[in-house]
Amino acid sequence: MLLKILIWPFLLNLALSTISDFTYNGFKGANLSLDGMATLNSDGLLRLTNISKHEQGHAFSTIPLQFKRSPMGTVISFSTVFVFSIVPEYPMFGGHGFAFVLSPSMHLFQTLPIYYLGLFNSSNNGNSSNHIFAVEFDTIKDLEMADIDDNHVGIDINSVISNKSASAGFTSDDDGQFKKVKLLSDEPIQVWIEYDGLNMQLNVTLSSLGKPKPKIPLLSSTINLSSIILDHMYVGFSASTGMAYSYHYILGWSFMMNGKVPELDISSLPRLPRAMTSSKDKTGTILMWLLLSLSVLVLMAAAGARMIMVRKNRFSELREDWELDFELHRFSYKQLYNATGGFKDEFLLGVGGFGRVYRGVLPGTEVEVAIKRVCHESRQGVGEFVAEIVSLGQLQHRNLVPLLGYCRSEGELILVYEYMPNRSLDKYLFSEGESTLGWSQRFWIIKGVASGLLYLHEDCERVVIHRDVKASNVLLDGDMNGRLGDFGLARLYDHGGVPLTTHLAGTVGYLAPELSRTYRVTTNSDVFAFGVFLLEVACGRRPIEPEKAEDLQVLIDWVLANWRKGTIKETRDERLGEEYVAEELELVLKLGLLCSHPLPTARPSMRRVIQLLHGDILLPDPLLN
Repeated sequence: MLLKILIWPFLLNLALSTISDFTYNGFKGANLSLDGMATLNSDGLLRLTNISKHEQGHAFSTIPLQFKRSPMGTVISFSTVFVFSIVPEYPMFGGHGFAFVLSPSMHLFQTLPIYYLGLFNSSNNGNSSNHIFAVEFDTIKDLEMADIDDNHVGIDINSVISNKSASAGFTSDDDGQFKKVKLLSDEPIQVWIEYDGLNMQLNVTLSSLGKPKPKIPLLSSTINLSSIILDHMYVGFSASTGMAYSYHYILGWSFMMNGKVPELDISSLPRLPRAMTSSKDKTGTILMWLLLSLSVLVLMAAAGARMIMVRKNRFSELREDWELDFELHRFSYKQLYNATGGFKDEFLLGVGGFGRVYRGVLPGTEVEVAIKRVCHESRQGVGEFVAEIVSLGQLQHRNLVPLLGYCRSEGELILVYEYMPNRSLDKYLFSEGESTLGWSQRFWIIKGVASGLLYLHEDCERVVIHRDVKASNVLLDGDMNGRLGDFGLARLYDHGGVPLTTHLAGTVGYLAPELSRTYRVTTNSDVFAFGVFLLEVACGRRPIEPEKAEDLQVLIDWVLANWRKGTIKETRDERLGEEYVAEELELVLKLGLLCSHPLPTARPSMRRVIQLLHGDILLPDPLLN
């Protein structure tokens, strides 16, 4: 028995050290650990996600691979090739993306979907203790995650804020031109990831399936992975969905330690579900052309009528009986199309995770509007969603962006807001080249946003929880008044009622810690986000900045540490210089800490916040336990 005990660890280590490669041309009989939405089809197709929203799926090889020859050694060279396909709910709107992952564990617990890709959560995103290396394939542009666009590949080290990223595509070996690859194309895409341990060089290359590997990588970066990757790591995939869903499929996968990875046998790969590929199925194509041949005379006869209808169809809209109640709030698609010159890029104001915003002038008037095109969430009934939006349209307050109305067309919802000529507050706080705001302007904007939130929480007919209070959602009108906008995540409930449990949504860095446990949004969770907002306005910093030293990365922690040392005023935005009111600055910083207290019951109500900002009552001391 003693001999067995002594020999077993040796045999285990020997087994681990001998496993260095595998090839799956389809995943029949593959030794994989699956959780969340991940599943294997009968034909060996690995599906990481399904039609569930705000969910995640993981698939890992069950045996860890040895990436170092000694605990303090350098990482051994490795390479992998795999084929994937993303099939979205909406052709132009993904949800959200997936990643190839090296992880110390094949069980990623307490991780979140949407932009976290099932890899991290709001508290550990960016932590060096994660020891996560990933290459992400993302179909949503999230500005808070510093995404470059909604069709990109990124190298992630312990965070979903990529160290380096590029728009998906490849450089043609024939003409040297960059060819865009659309991740949401429903088409199989092949990826090569190679790490040279000697030169610490990481290359990521992709192309359409069946084409040779391009000579020039899409991403190439010198990275020392020795402090990131542990001796033994699990390899696999993680994917997530958000407001909309996408099917994330892996068709085949090959991996090699310290050698050239075997190529996949494309002819042996499983096919995507027929419903996803019917338009490209050869048999279907032949049948289609036979039917077209038989009906060619009918089509020719109808051609004239069809041409007449083309322009009319462009402006077709969805209308149902229940929408008669909201007719006064409805714009025609043609109005909004003409207002933006056909939604041309020259009218584009910005792009976010929920859609594109355009500046427009309503035809026949001089009224400027902001027009936001979003994909509605089908899980929530369209009628309920529009009714809620229209309810928000009844809100009238000087510090809220007025919602003027909506338009509903196939696959999207279009919201029309009053245009704010001075754009969003974050441009003045964080963008280089923009003129900075003086302290008096900042303090005025803070009090205005607080007044708007008080109106939403206490003075409306129903309680409105905004759920996404942040500088980028505070717009500035012609007089530089702060107006809270973007109610795309807002939730309503009756005064005295119980807040609804909902999907976790919002922006990393502003999410109250209790939301990851309860998923129940309250006015307290809005107050937490407002506290972070106070700090970013006073400090001129974003809530999380992973490129900074570890003790400076999280804004709340940094300000709190300075408060404890008696140096809280040193956290102010350097661009303010000495032009500020010390008492007001200290009040805003300390109030920011109080509002972002980890205990919901310790946070003040927005009415109390207003009283503190106006000097009607004194700030409690000490602030925190």
